[in-house]
Amino acid sequence: MKWKKLTEIEWGVVADKAIGFSTEYGLKLLVALLIFLIGKWFAKKIQHYTQKVLLARKVDETIVKFAGNILYIALFAMVILAALSKLGIQTTSFVAIFGAAGLAIGLALQGSLSNFAAGFLMIIFRPFSVGDFIEGAGTLGVVQEIQVFTTILTTPDNKQVIIPNAQLTSGNIINYSSMGTRRIDLVVGIGYGDDIKAAKEIVMDVFKKDSRILKEPAPVVVVGELGDSSVNFNVRPWVNVSDYWGVYSDTLESIKYAFDEKGISIPFPQQDVHLFTKKES
Repeated sequence: MKWKKLTEIEWGVVADKAIGFSTEYGLKLLVALLIFLIGKWFAKKIQHYTQKVLLARKVDETIVKFAGNILYIALFAMVILAALSKLGIQTTSFVAIFGAAGLAIGLALQGSLSNFAAGFLMIIFRPFSVGDFIEGAGTLGVVQEIQVFTTILTTPDNKQVIIPNAQLTSGNIINYSSMGTRRIDLVVGIGYGDDIKAAKEIVMDVFKKDSRILKEPAPVVVVGELGDSSVNFNVRPWVNVSDYWGVYSDTLESIKYAFDEKGISIPFPQQDVHLFTKKES
């Protein structure tokens, strides 16, 4: 195959077209590159400024980082679309493809997205914080970490439990730490033959000897029930959250020792059995 020799005029036409093409698309490529670089720098600046403002307003650091990243991704996507549009590429098709892909991914990751949404809401509304003692999703423990998809608790027996956020927010959340103080609810029984007034004074004296028990709100000792085998007192001292379990067990032990010392009985369940003899006719 022989190549056709171009005349000087034809070479000139080709050269003109090449120069025109290079000038037109080279300029577009340069502008698109400038849009990309300047837009990326601008997106970073906006992200940094937004995070700085939120931190200055004492917004939680987790929320600040999350919001900053979302803002940067959105701005960066707009920059890419603007650069492609400057090159003459139709971006409508890209938007449609991204939308379809987003829908497919959303359907495939429904559970993960629900956990993500629940985590985002928890980060915003803060029903609990790291270090709080809570009960949720059937688990009792101290919050170690609040992540986007899961929350990590440590149980009182030192087990780590990872709970999906959607499960945690789908039911009641009991925060035992948020109020600062807690009331201990105990039931202590004495025998029917024992002095009720003396027993109440003994329990109140136990409270006075324990500095961890708060004066306000004042502790309460009242008769709560006349049981089958005992007179049951509702014993309710108030303590700081951090002292709850220590005071709980120590108070029971101290009441038992004090009752033994003062001769107050703590009866166990018992029944009176009456036997009858059948008279023979």
